[in-house]
Amino acid sequence: MCRKCIERLGVESKEVESVECMLCSGLLWKMEKIAGKILENLKDYEFETFNVGCRLEGSVKALEEYIFEKYGVGEEKSLKFQFNRELSREIARISGKKFAYDADVTIIYNVEKENYTFRISPLFIYGRYKKRIRGIPQTRWLCSSCGGEGCKECGFTGKRYATSVEELIAEPCMKVAGGSSAIMHGAGREDIDARMLGNGRPFIIEVREPRRRRLNLREIEMAINREAGGKVVVCCLKLAGAEDVKYIKSGKFRKTYRAVVEFEREISSEELENALKELGNRVIEQYTPKRVEHRRAKLLRKRRTYSIRLLVHRNKKAVIEIEAESGLYIKEFVSGDEGRTKPSLSEVLNSQARVAKLDVVRVEGGIDQKF
Repeated sequence: MCRKCIERLGVESKEVESVECMLCSGLLWKMEKIAGKILENLKDYEFETFNVGCRLEGSVKALEEYIFEKYGVGEEKSLKFQFNRELSREIARISGKKFAYDADVTIIYNVEKENYTFRISPLFIYGRYKKRIRGIPQTRWLCSSCGGEGCKECGFTGKRYATSVEELIAEPCMKVAGGSSAIMHGAGREDIDARMLGNGRPFIIEVREPRRRRLNLREIEMAINREAGGKVVVCCLKLAGAEDVKYIKSGKFRKTYRAVVEFEREISSEELENALKELGNRVIEQYTPKRVEHRRAKLLRKRRTYSIRLLVHRNKKAVIEIEAESGLYIKEFVSGDEGRTKPSLSEVLNSQARVAKLDVVRVEGGIDQKF
């Protein structure tokens, strides 16, 4: 073994030249060269933190395991531990970057094959969006006929709809950050025919394999709003982390909806007010709506309404505002969905009602708390 391996293991062995070492094959003596090559390959990526790991396999792994067992050597003296520590020190010295466990770049070196790979951590951008027009889905909707491959029915776009909120926001972010792809994580979603107004819906764009991390978020915000042409507007952009995605996707955000409701028969204002009072601040049980059962599992949801206000009422039409727990299906709360939702406005009135237009006007919570 070479001198470095003898010293780290604390065993007696004949000392050989570094390149003849049966354990490290001289790698522990070439840290500056290895670090320089890695940094050269990372020159097109902006990063502030890095992590290093190495993979032992084949004869090197078997031999080290034999030495550990024979001499009772601990893991802290292993080649993997020593290699990671020395390579980390050398990369930090040359680049001025900092070692971190949750790093922008993770480098994995294969000691047996003397090659490496690196993983670029995603970039997360938080914000809120308003969807000002109807007819746009939140995420990219693949054509049901071709599954996204492209056919005559979808004009060879592979999509059922020309664009989506996700595309209008994610593509400019991906372009500026130089990423390979980007997806959007939203705090819930509105229907295609519903608008998202008020203070906007919290979202996070995840840009994968970004080349740039030092971004001017104000310029990105302006670019998104310009390219979206008023269909979608974003604000409050700020950098976020992976833990924020979990919060956005699992958070129970209280939401306020404004619905234009049409009734089968003329309803008096007193009758309607009483019905809304009965439905306010109570638990609503909903089975998966009929309109989405083809793509979602059949489940029973229990969601609470908090307050319901009558804003306008005239003959067979009314505008009502509903504040409710996240996940309440508003259209079914009004219609009853053929008995799948109980209680519903239709059930309480003993007359069929339906939502003609629906807007989300407020989403509580989010990282910023203000629009």
